[in-house]
Amino acid sequence: MSAELTSPSRAASRGSDTWVVLPTYNEADNVEGISAAILEALPGATLLVVDDNSPDGTGRIADQLSAADSRVRVLHRPAKQGLGRAYLDGFREALAGGAGAVVQMDADWSHDPTALPGLLQPIHDETADLVIGSRYTPGGAVLDWGLGRRLISRGGSMFARTVLDVAPHDLTGGFKAWRSTTLAGVPFAGVHAGGYVFQIEMTYRASRAGARVREVPITFRDRRTGQSKMSRRIVVEALVVVVRLRWDELVLRLRSGGRSRSSRGPSEEA
Repeated sequence: MSAELTSPSRAASRGSDTWVVLPTYNEADNVEGISAAILEALPGATLLVVDDNSPDGTGRIADQLSAADSRVRVLHRPAKQGLGRAYLDGFREALAGGAGAVVQMDADWSHDPTALPGLLQPIHDETADLVIGSRYTPGGAVLDWGLGRRLISRGGSMFARTVLDVAPHDLTGGFKAWRSTTLAGVPFAGVHAGGYVFQIEMTYRASRAGARVREVPITFRDRRTGQSKMSRRIVVEALVVVVRLRWDELVLRLRSGGRSRSSRGPSEEA
């Protein structure tokens, strides 16, 4: 079964310059409020909810929002298939719809919708190709997390940054704005990360392709309602994929006689 798209007016949203891709799974308590806040912050944007057949009725609520507001579209996927795959399906739909900029964010209020204009500004100013809402650049912060969760998140970013030799400080965060041409240049077929390590891999691939990556500080808050989807398996997956990405790069470099692109792409911190 393939993903199914519902929208009251597909043609009406094709001219939208900015698309916000919002994956959901069991976010019935959040989807209506976060959708309203996103569209308040970006009145001209198209909001694409990507729902993985949530058993709590999230997809049904999203359909009701779409019926009431032509700026909201819903992509229904047949089952839970991982955060990374949900984003890739959403990205494909946004690019096919003519997006000039694509934002990715969580539906659980951990990413503040009021930060959206600032996240997009470097894209509109043409000073960046990928903007990361960063918890770990000066001015950024994390609230409501215990010490253990902070260490896992910060340590994961530091580990990935060191192993992959990339500049951004917050590699595990999922609040990002993409220039559409940069996003389209990432080979989706080669992205093998299905979970939260997807965030690391996409930034790594964009950086290696020469994208101008900028970090702007954000304040990250724990989800308002519902349960976190973080698990030990996700952490282990991240470690394995990061090492695999670097290993594959080194093997390719050896096979090409040591020729490679500069390992650190341009990066600017706000």
